[in-house]
Amino acid sequence: MTSLSIVIPALNEEDGIREIAERVLNTRPALAAVGFEQVELIVVDDGSTDQTPAIVASMSEVRLIRHPTNRGYGAALKTGFAAAQGEWIGFLDADGTYPPELFPELCQAAIRHQADIVIGSRMAGKDSQMPRVRRLGNVLFAHLVSLISAQRITDSASGMRIFRKAILEHLYPLPDGLNLTPVMSTRALHENLRMVEVPIPYSERIGRSKLSVVRDGARFAQSIIWTALTYNPVRILGLISLVALLIAAGIGTWLVGLRLSGVTRLSGVGAFAVFSALVLSVAGVSILILGASFNYFVSLFHRRPVRQGLFGRPLFRKPLENHFGWVGLVALAMGLVVAGVSLYLAWQGWPLTRLWLYYLASASLALIGIQLIVGWTQMQILATLQRREALIDRDIHADADTARDDPLSSPVREAVA
Repeated sequence: MTSLSIVIPALNEEDGIREIAERVLNTRPALAAVGFEQVELIVVDDGSTDQTPAIVASMSEVRLIRHPTNRGYGAALKTGFAAAQGEWIGFLDADGTYPPELFPELCQAAIRHQADIVIGSRMAGKDSQMPRVRRLGNVLFAHLVSLISAQRITDSASGMRIFRKAILEHLYPLPDGLNLTPVMSTRALHENLRMVEVPIPYSERIGRSKLSVVRDGARFAQSIIWTALTYNPVRILGLISLVALLIAAGIGTWLVGLRLSGVTRLSGVGAFAVFSALVLSVAGVSILILGASFNYFVSLFHRRPVRQGLFGRPLFRKPLENHFGWVGLVALAMGLVVAGVSLYLAWQGWPLTRLWLYYLASASLALIGIQLIVGWTQMQILATLQRREALIDRDIHADADTARDDPLSSPVREAVA
């Protein structure tokens, strides 16, 4: 017999709270048919100033929890999660936008796929009355989560979902605001929890929306990025680095083409391009090294292996940062060679108009080489720290096993010796 607690956060929802609560209660026969025979409905009133709490209190089959003051959508949900007694927890908004009649379908998907979390996706094909601006925002958020987690999701911010109560320790901490849902989705993907989506229709809310497209949209995006940075920094920073290095490479190719065509003097725009290429190449490598280093700090905190690769899988057989050392030495050597050739050509009387590209190349290569060598050294130290506990455990147990197997190590033998 499986139990389900459904949490509804409510703030000044007197026009629709009774209807949505009754609709949830009416799903109990369908939920029992798919194996969820115990259903608990919790409404968390988040400091309402209208008749919302009084209406809920008059419903004998609904459990009411009240916040004396408004603490936020996420805070209300977390209060409900803490009070929930079911093995599974579901939630949806009080405004009538999500169809509680589909909770049985979400529960059925959870059983069928042995999922940890099931999201009702508003973007997966069912009829949706979502305004175009919000729909565009949700598409962007879903693509952002998919990009930084290397797993596809269509609706990261859906406010209707169910999950096993046991996974809360993997999902916390969660924010107190409306950004709880995208943070939950991002954490679930990075915690390797099994998440599936079920298409659901979406309706216009009853009453005025509390969501600010610009303010809350910016908060959603920031929350997704910051949450992902606490799991796999090199993926986000590595993608930024890749963009910077590609732009720098494009400018470098253009400059080489100019020289091969006989152009030796640059306009103001050309000089700016040279400056940009140098800055972007050095910054790109710095950001990549920063991301790889952060991954070790994250690994030390979570006590698990370092995540590798920018696209969900390792780029090389060995971890990427293991190549920083030799690549840095090669880049530094090439920079020094180009610098030496430039100096020789300057002694031979070459004008600056012919030497500037060599100077740029030698400086870029030398700086990148030094950065990579420093980064490789830093990550070797971090890797040693990461392995320290495992090495201590191995050595202690190895010494103990040797002592048991070797008769010369016994106290009696030592006394005789």
